Amino acid sequence: MAERTAGIVLAGGRSTRMGVPKATLEWHGSTLVRRATGIVARAVDGPVVVVRAAGQALPPLPPHIELVDDELADRGPLQGIAAGLRQIGERAPVVFVTGVDTPLLHPAFIACVLRSLRPSDEAAVPCAGGFVQPLAAAYRRAPLARALAGQLASGDRSGRRLVARLAAHTLDEAALLGDPRVAQLDPHLDSLRNVNTPEDYEDARGRPAPRVTVRPRPGAAPISVGAATLGRAAAAAGVPLYPGAVTVLDGHGPIADPDEPLAAGDALTITTRP
Repeated sequence: MAERTAGIVLAGGRSTRMGVPKATLEWHGSTLVRRATGIVARAVDGPVVVVRAAGQALPPLPPHIELVDDELADRGPLQGIAAGLRQIGERAPVVFVTGVDTPLLHPAFIACVLRSLRPSDEAAVPCAGGFVQPLAAAYRRAPLARALAGQLASGDRSGRRLVARLAAHTLDEAALLGDPRVAQLDPHLDSLRNVNTPEDYEDARGRPAPRVTVRPRPGAAPISVGAATLGRAAAAAGVPLYPGAVTVLDGHGPIADPDEPLAAGDALTITTRP
């Protein structure tokens, strides 16, 4: 039986290089935090937790997304991961961790990393371009919590040294692209690109919206559009989304939220009730 999986989205960083909170930044009609939570939720079957700074205002999120405050300011992402783990508790033995600043994160990439976590592993961590990526990784909750406790007690905030404390399975580019869906849908591993500076953000905004297909009704010919949300895809295909529309996304649904994020290769069927 597959292990239950959860997601942690870190949204409470100071964003000193960006100059504004990353979570609120817009990308093709959505915000980075709405996009990150929706993409992660599509790849896990347990809770999705957003860790924010104490008192931090966030854009609206779906009711199933859980919020937790990181009460210790300026302690870096490891402290945020620890807060997220406490919120998840015993509900899932495996967690995927990401920052909020990854607008090109793809569900197929997350699924690949989660599947790569072997029974003997405490972590499955991408290593691309020679850099370990602890904020795009899958972890076993209990060993991660122990490693975090020891490292935070020593004042060490290094994600690389956190990975070194664990029995980690590193995934290089070849391993990631060995997954057929990652090779097809994220061939440049853009899931690992984060937005740290205004220049990074402008580059991300300049990228086209994901190509998705929309069927205006079951059996109809698909319409290819560029759209990052369900609402924008429906509008681009000329399909009325409301009232009474029922949408199925890649075989899952019904989905009613027009802000539901989409990723490259998604297929939507929208049925409008009479």
